[in-house]
Amino acid sequence: MILPIAYHPNYVTPLPEEHRFPMPKFKLLYEYLLKEEIILPEWVHTPEIPPQYWLELVHDRAYVKAYLEGSLSPKAQRRIGLPWSPGLVTRTCTAVGGTILTAQLALQYGIACNTAGGTHHAFPDYGSGFCIFNDLAIASRVLQHLNLAEKILIIDLDVHQGDGSAYIFQDDDTVFTFSMHCENNFPHRKQKSDRDVSLPVGLDDEGYLQILAKYLPDLLSEVKPDLVLYDAGVDPHVGDRLGKLALSDRGIYRRDRMVLSSCKAFGYPVAAVIGGGYTKNNSQNMQDLVYLHSLLHRAAREVFVNI
Repeated sequence: MILPIAYHPNYVTPLPEEHRFPMPKFKLLYEYLLKEEIILPEWVHTPEIPPQYWLELVHDRAYVKAYLEGSLSPKAQRRIGLPWSPGLVTRTCTAVGGTILTAQLALQYGIACNTAGGTHHAFPDYGSGFCIFNDLAIASRVLQHLNLAEKILIIDLDVHQGDGSAYIFQDDDTVFTFSMHCENNFPHRKQKSDRDVSLPVGLDDEGYLQILAKYLPDLLSEVKPDLVLYDAGVDPHVGDRLGKLALSDRGIYRRDRMVLSSCKAFGYPVAAVIGGGYTKNNSQNMQDLVYLHSLLHRAAREVFVNI
C-alpha cells in the first residue's frame, strides 16, 4: 500500500515580506515529509494546471477571466487578501490542479493527500479570505463531469466555516457539505452548509473530539459518498494566529486519525487537503506549523499504509 501525495514547486510564489499568509509552508512541508520519511519520493505525483473550463464548472467566466488576466478591481483584490501577480496565478491554478489530482488518486488508491489546498472561502464570482478559486468545489465538479463520482462529501474541519463551499452547493443534493468551525470567527456572515457544527471559543481536545465523534459516523452512514474530500486545516490549534480554539498537537493528530480511520472503516475513499494554518513568518514558528500540517500525512500513513 502507498500514500499518494500531490506536490508541485509552484505551490510557493513570493509575497511581500511580513504578509500574513504563510506561503513558505508548502515547500517546507514537502521537504519535511521526505526528510522524516513520512512519505517516499516515489509516492509523489505532480499536478498540472487545469483547463480553464474546469474552473468555470464552479466560477463565473467573467471572474475567472478577470483574475487570470489581472484585471480584478482593487476592492476585489483586497477581499481576497493576496496581491495579484503572474506567479500567484500560476500558484493558484496549480494548487487547484493538485486537489483535482488528489481526488483522482484517492479513487484509485483509497487515500491521497495534497500538500496544499482547502480554499473554501471562494465564491462563484469573487474570492475571499486568501481564497481565489474553490479547489474543493472544482474537484467535486470535475469528478462529476468526468463521471468518476456522483455523490461527494466535504468534511471541513478548518477553524473557519467553509462558506464558499456551502454557498456553491446549497441547492445541490450530489455534494454534501459538513463544516465544524469556531462560531466566533471569520467569516462573520456564515452561509448554510448541509450540516454546520458551531464550536465555542477555547474548546479543547476532549470537547472537540467528543463532538466530532458524535457526528462523524452518522454523517458517513447517511451520505454514503463515492468520495470524501477532507479539509484538515490546523488552525483549530491553540497556537494558531487566526484560530480561537485550543487543540493540542496530539488533538490535531487524533482528529485526523479519527476522520481517516472512519472513512476507511466505511470503505469510502478520502482525498485530504491541508487547509488553513497561520503563524508569524519566522523560522521556529514556521517549523511548528509545518509539523502540525505533517500530522495529516502521518495519520494517513498510519491508517492506510502501516497495516
